[in-house]
Amino acid sequence: MLIINDAEKRALNLNMLRKVFLLVILLIPVVLSAQGVFTGNIFEYSNRSVAIEGATVKNITSKTVTLTNKDGHFALSAKVGDLVSFGLFGYESDTVYLINLFPKNVYLKVAVNNLNTVNITGAKISPFLDVKDPNARPSRPVDYSKERGGLRLNLGYNKFRKQKEKVQELEEYDQYNEEISRNFTVEFVKKLLKIDSAEVKNFIEMYRPTVALVKTERPFNYELYTAQSYSQWVKLPASQKKMPSLLKPRGN
Repeated sequence: MLIINDAEKRALNLNMLRKVFLLVILLIPVVLSAQGVFTGNIFEYSNRSVAIEGATVKNITSKTVTLTNKDGHFALSAKVGDLVSFGLFGYESDTVYLINLFPKNVYLKVAVNNLNTVNITGAKISPFLDVKDPNARPSRPVDYSKERGGLRLNLGYNKFRKQKEKVQELEEYDQYNEEISRNFTVEFVKKLLKIDSAEVKNFIEMYRPTVALVKTERPFNYELYTAQSYSQWVKLPASQKKMPSLLKPRGN
């Protein structure tokens, strides 16, 4: 019969505790991965011992966001395959693709603003800034009464300004129309949608984008608009897939 004394028992218990502790340490990343939690720390790139507090950690895939604490630590809901970005004002942002959920240290570089240096000593100050003209006379307020013609001048200016604005609007309208005609063509629609010429003509007549629509999104995505419009067009009955012809005026 094997007899174990107290010292041997304590040694066995201590060895068992060490094995259990080591197993727990090894299972922590696995548990975190199963729970969908991505953890890590953010430091400065130039001085890696400085933790960055308040940095934004965003899961671009799931739209979840968190901030680092005073130790630069973060914990974010995530899964393998997600895109995660790290950023803070004054630092260059970084983005990673998660191939696992193991804890990760991130190092952000300070953003460099390459502004041209201004030579202050080379600037010249005018010596006449604080010199008074001895021949100057106090100015009189302008008389805007009808007898002086001020009102008529004001009306003339407003009329000229409105005409100028109208001309600018017309020029802008023509520019947008030219852009639409240049992009929304028969060749473009046939190549994108793979439909025959007869259908293309009717489709273009019904779904040519308006100037107001093109102005709402710059630059305008003609491919997306055409695809969405075509999905609506194919649902129409055959009788509605053609613009109604204009009525001819009757003769006297």
